[in-house]
Amino acid sequence: MHFQSGVGDYANFYYNFMLKQQLQKEMTEALKAGNQLKRLVLGSLITAVKNKELAKRGQVGKTTNDTKELEEKSRLTEQEVLETIASEVKKRKDSIDQFQKGGRNDLAEKEKAEAEILSAYLPEQLSEEDVRHQIQVIIEELGATSQKEMGKVIGAAMGKLKGRADGGLVSKITKEILSE
Repeated sequence: MHFQSGVGDYANFYYNFMLKQQLQKEMTEALKAGNQLKRLVLGSLITAVKNKELAKRGQVGKTTNDTKELEEKSRLTEQEVLETIASEVKKRKDSIDQFQKGGRNDLAEKEKAEAEILSAYLPEQLSEEDVRHQIQVIIEELGATSQKEMGKVIGAAMGKLKGRADGGLVSKITKEILSE
């Protein structure tokens, strides 16, 4: 469901509109099919996106009183929507770890199923090999030679790989390469 949109307000509006329509449609289909888990996950995702829009609207509202401008500026960009979805996936992955540590594999499996549903709305993730290659290029570009520069490398890598690579994997690979 990931759209590659061009730059501009219309592209972001269109992406946002299409994503919301798609999520709503799939939530209704899940409800009709009796897929309670998918319905709940998509409902929580729609709520998370709306909450982020409201938070953005609150910030924008401090700078303008024009209703039309407020509405336009409070719409999430494609990147912000993807960040919201990625954040929801990360929450599920963190919960999986906690439930497994606590011996609650039943709850860990539920969280894993939720993460899989949400991941379908993210761009395809890069393989570990591709992430390693990208980080190697960034390290060469920055001239980083030690772990002291790890923060600079991770920052640049996350900016370049945003939404396509897990932050934990980026950190792990950066540390490995800079330790060599």
